[in-house]
Amino acid sequence: MNYRYAWRRVVNAVMLTLTGLCALVTVSALFLILGYLVYNGGRDLSWDFFTKLPKPVGETGGGMANAIVGSGKLLLLAAMIGVPVGFMGGVYLAEYGGKTFSFLVRYTADLLNGVPSVVMGIFIYTAVVIPMRGYSALAGGLALGVMLMPIVLRSTEQFLRAVPVSLREGAMALGARKWKAILTVVIPAGYKGIATGILLSLARVAGETAPLLFTSASNRFWSHGWLHGETASLPVMIFYYALSAYDDWHRQAWAAGLVLLTLVLFANIGAKLILSRSATR
Repeated sequence: MNYRYAWRRVVNAVMLTLTGLCALVTVSALFLILGYLVYNGGRDLSWDFFTKLPKPVGETGGGMANAIVGSGKLLLLAAMIGVPVGFMGGVYLAEYGGKTFSFLVRYTADLLNGVPSVVMGIFIYTAVVIPMRGYSALAGGLALGVMLMPIVLRSTEQFLRAVPVSLREGAMALGARKWKAILTVVIPAGYKGIATGILLSLARVAGETAPLLFTSASNRFWSHGWLHGETASLPVMIFYYALSAYDDWHRQAWAAGLVLLTLVLFANIGAKLILSRSATR
């Protein structure tokens, strides 16, 4: 018995050490990337970076104000396109869905979520950019919005299913119809989780580059339109600047990467805070 007990303690200590080491490696990778970005990009962050346009080729300085605004426009369009569709689809699957049709919808959403982003970009390029005869913010927002839909749909369904059945039964026992019980009881009970899923999905698509190369492209000026004209974005500007032959552009690419990663981290932290408050309550 003593031998078996000692063996179990040794195995437990070894496995605990291995799991702790794996967790440390995972966390260290994030801090290594963040530290590398801070070291290389933090030196070039300034007020001009956020407020000025890129300088012409060969000149140093300038900023990426157009790319920051362009990324905001693309994410806004993606949210307007993908969030309502994904949210309503998630409500249907959680509250009204049957067996066969719901299975097909979930399976299709999972497949769509697994489609490579470059394939999505090529599809939107063929379906939208070519008929409109030009790149646009609408095409880029549509590509990101389609990628957003399955993530929002599945997260909305999961959080609504986590709402206790007793809330639904109580509302309907008081005379509320099913749609009214869902609208006034179920959705308010799970809205924090739904908001968390939306924030995480926006953070997921904020760094996509491949679909934007085929849809919104990029430029070095302000993008004033939504239906026509190239629209700069941080991921695409990072791509072009990183491949350039100019050291100043390389430094600005690091700075833009730091800004993009910081925004994604803030979105993830905000989502975790919302979810933790909801779980505490």
